[in-house]
Amino acid sequence: MKRVISATAAIFMGIGLAACNQAPASNPNVDLAKAWVTAASTSRTATMEMIEQNMADDGLLYRDRYVGFGFIWDNQRGAEEGRMIVTEVIADSPVADVLQEGDEFVSVGDVAVTADNMERLPFRGKPGESVAAVIARDGEEMAIEVSRGVVSAPTTKAEMLEWMASANDEDWGPEKWELHEAVGQGNVVYVWTQAWNTDEATGLPFEAHQVTRMMFNDAGQVQAIASLTEDRFMLEQMGYTISR
Repeated sequence: MKRVISATAAIFMGIGLAACNQAPASNPNVDLAKAWVTAASTSRTATMEMIEQNMADDGLLYRDRYVGFGFIWDNQRGAEEGRMIVTEVIADSPVADVLQEGDEFVSVGDVAVTADNMERLPFRGKPGESVAAVIARDGEEMAIEVSRGVVSAPTTKAEMLEWMASANDEDWGPEKWELHEAVGQGNVVYVWTQAWNTDEATGLPFEAHQVTRMMFNDAGQVQAIASLTEDRFMLEQMGYTISR
């Protein structure tokens, strides 16, 4: 009897070891997350196709939170013409009831809006602090006052596609990037990447790591995306400082 039990135990041990040595079952969500990040790092067209085909219609991209006003502007036109024109006002932000799409900033905190002053405009700073500004609306200038606050605004699938449709293919993606790891369990996947680039203004190289969290619905579509980035580290490599 002892010999039979030992033989049986050996059989089960063998099965267990064989199972341990087998490669884990492939998670389709991990595969899609890797393909998604690859597209986002290399091609605007591929990114748009990925979003159109694999993101849920009610899916959201959660952007970084910050302290400021809460609007989006045409920075490409700003760089070329030295103008700051509002293209979107973020809901529930400090300027939600102050700004309108099409408003143009003339000055912020006594700093004139020019191509050379874009980095000096005091939008960011201490939360709750009041900042005076002048905007142009319908051909007339008007003074406004805004108290900085925390801005957190998710981007919808439609908004992502609309923004990408007007983006520049030549400026898309980093100069070099690498996907280090992608791990997931069930409907949640984390992707760790690293990117290298050069700041156009200073010519200084910079690199940063990023971890992207992707949540999938039961149909295998992307439901939510959020990232942890090294924004401050990137700015410091480009020569910027954060002061009080």
